[in-house]
Amino acid sequence: MSVTIEHDSAVSTSLTAQRDASQTFPAPAPLPLPRDFYKQFLADGTQMKQNPIRSLEHYERQPGMLTLLAGKPNTSVFPLTSFQFTATSPENPSRQDQLSVTGALLAQSLQYCPTAGIPSLLEWLAGLQAYSHGRKKEGWRVTTGVGSQDLLYKATSAVINPGDYALIESPSYAGYIPVLTRLKCKIISIESDSEGIKPSSLKTVLENWPKSRPLPKLLYTVPYGCNPSGATTPTDRRREILALARKYNFLIFEDDPYYYLYYGKTPRPKSYFTLELEQPEVGRVVRFDSLSKTISGGLRIGFASGPETIIDAVDILSSISTLQASTFTQVIADTLLRHWGYAGFNAHAERAAAFYRRRRDLFECAMQKHLVGLAEWTTPDAGMFFWIKLLLADPTDPSAPAGDSTTVLQTALAHGVVVLPGVAFMPDGQKTPYIRASFSQLDDNMVEESVKRLASAILETRRQFRSVGRAKL
Repeated sequence: MSVTIEHDSAVSTSLTAQRDASQTFPAPAPLPLPRDFYKQFLADGTQMKQNPIRSLEHYERQPGMLTLLAGKPNTSVFPLTSFQFTATSPENPSRQDQLSVTGALLAQSLQYCPTAGIPSLLEWLAGLQAYSHGRKKEGWRVTTGVGSQDLLYKATSAVINPGDYALIESPSYAGYIPVLTRLKCKIISIESDSEGIKPSSLKTVLENWPKSRPLPKLLYTVPYGCNPSGATTPTDRRREILALARKYNFLIFEDDPYYYLYYGKTPRPKSYFTLELEQPEVGRVVRFDSLSKTISGGLRIGFASGPETIIDAVDILSSISTLQASTFTQVIADTLLRHWGYAGFNAHAERAAAFYRRRRDLFECAMQKHLVGLAEWTTPDAGMFFWIKLLLADPTDPSAPAGDSTTVLQTALAHGVVVLPGVAFMPDGQKTPYIRASFSQLDDNMVEESVKRLASAILETRRQFRSVGRAKL
């Protein structure tokens, strides 16, 4: 069928009714922190001027305004005349819905758009934050970027000067550590365990913070299905961390690409973005979401939600670098999401989560069969990773060192399986016996074979260790 997408004003008024019944939100909402509050956080570079053309583009959208402003190409010279695609129905996976982008919508998709994104998609994403996190417009807004990695880099650049301090869970997402080092930030690692970041470790660090140092500006965390550890932080820990953020005055960067891939047996913990509604004021959480894990990684659409002052700074950095996320992919995403609605998106996300739960179980079954005695792990409740501790040392020698997982990499490659050594996820670069194993890509019939190859590599590495040990005697 062909679908014409129109904005349904009833959607925004029925968000509460559509929202997951397991979510409850406090009311009334606390007041947002004032814009001047963020002056202490903004980096020197964010005082730069916005792209002068983009700073005036909003005038073009005023009725009756004639524009001689931007050097935008005329869409009449573009060869595309229509675009159609099909999408699996979230309610009925056997049905394929045909969607089309034509006329004025196509013309919009082929042209530049505002830095933050096309208004229709921004409106839908803001509604999603109300639907999923209970957030109304209390001093925050949404912007889009070329994936959430793009927004993480820009948001961090907006607050970090060289020599500033940042707190980061350890182990942590390998793609964010270079962001901090590139900005010459001083990184303070916070210990985590199978339930994510440890409030006790964070509290100890902050209570013993040298008075001669400026306090950290931000805490970075991946709270659901953490990449790499697979840990999901429970609600009580999140509340403790939010209280520490308020006491010691730092921002929380909540990087959450796996929020919708939660498949645990207990109800999904509330996000930091939701829980800060329990605080006396809101505005210390900057949330990063992505369509990459649920809709398409190739669309390259991420979105950040947070205090207007911080998001404004992100948009300034976008206006002088990437300019915007692709209008074409934004229109595709907006067309699909408005066709589905919030309930449809949630149904699709639940089906995706069920897929990864089954893949997790399949992978763990193979590990139980081949890695017992060779490795240890904790079962994840979200995401697509196992954080596996390799038992590389000789089990008959209690004094043997725990081992370094980088030593198994070349052996694993020789056995035909590639894994990522855990050192990539350690902010201080320390050796670790852990590896990250992703269970998202392999076909079902190759999962057990991959684990068998890993087991063979571990056994061979053990033999090599024993040979080296004997040679030293």
